[in-house]
Amino acid sequence: MLAPHKAGTRNPTPQRTDRRLGKIIQLLVDHATVVVSGTKIAEELGASRSEVWRLVQQLRTLGVEIAGHPATGYRLKAVPDLLLPDLLLPLLRGTIFSQHVHHYFKIGSTNLAAMEAAGTGAPEGSVFLAEQQTAGRGRGGHSWESTQSGIYCSVLLRPALPPSDALILSLAAGLAVEAAVRQIDSRVALDLKWPNDVLIEGKKFCGILTEMNAEATRVRHLVVGIGINVNQTSFPAELRPIATSLRIATGREWSRAELCAALLKSLDREYRDLLTKPGAQESILQRFQERSSSVRGQQVQVEENGGFEGVTEGLDTRGFLRLQTAEGLRVVLSGTVRPK
Repeated sequence: MLAPHKAGTRNPTPQRTDRRLGKIIQLLVDHATVVVSGTKIAEELGASRSEVWRLVQQLRTLGVEIAGHPATGYRLKAVPDLLLPDLLLPLLRGTIFSQHVHHYFKIGSTNLAAMEAAGTGAPEGSVFLAEQQTAGRGRGGHSWESTQSGIYCSVLLRPALPPSDALILSLAAGLAVEAAVRQIDSRVALDLKWPNDVLIEGKKFCGILTEMNAEATRVRHLVVGIGINVNQTSFPAELRPIATSLRIATGREWSRAELCAALLKSLDREYRDLLTKPGAQESILQRFQERSSSVRGQQVQVEENGGFEGVTEGLDTRGFLRLQTAEGLRVVLSGTVRPK
């Protein structure tokens, strides 16, 4: 859902990932059939062998399977499924997200990190990724379960759009998620729920939170945050009836790096088209409605202004939900929408 950024909200000071960790992994991937000496790694990093040993130990504590020790050299037992910039950037060439990827093993919220960076002049296309969030947020201040099995990604955009049109980017992000999942496994049956969820068999596996800083007539910057449940095998009891993951739904483990790259490439296409192609906004609205089972003909309850109910009647030209109520046609600008 589109939301103004709350001034004064602070992220606990995050520890950005040491880029040398990714460089070590990439070096070991590039020489997967041989043992790489600590000396060679040290030369590549411009570090001492003892510093290489410390970094290798850090990777091991993060679950990366590295065999060997300083005397014999190192090799990867398996390519780790981490969202490190050095592993992702080669997959993002040609997109607006190919230059500034920031990674954290643990952070409060990637959206907060992105909004703070935007306020200090970070360039458009900056990406903020975390292996785990400690204060992940959904719409309306709700928390988002953020274990180390998902994708937690926020991107910074500076679109030449009026604030009233910015909701279209949330809908485009939902379409990008759907396209990315289908690119990897076309058999997964997805359903887009207005305005910011993607479902499998009625259960949520992806949430989107879009926040912006704007003047009356233009958006200064906008952050699209996307959280995807990828390889979770279980959820807390209170979430089991409403939440799922790609692994639970398909019965197999997914590559988070592959899915994250597919997501960012899909989002890049949607964003470029929106800014440059005539009719792109209408295309987003049409495709969202075609891929959603709930934006037309569903009896719903809206938790807004005391609550009201009606039957969904599609989206208006800005992407807001129309509802036929006993009092006539209403446009839902905000609030939780639930099946009646």
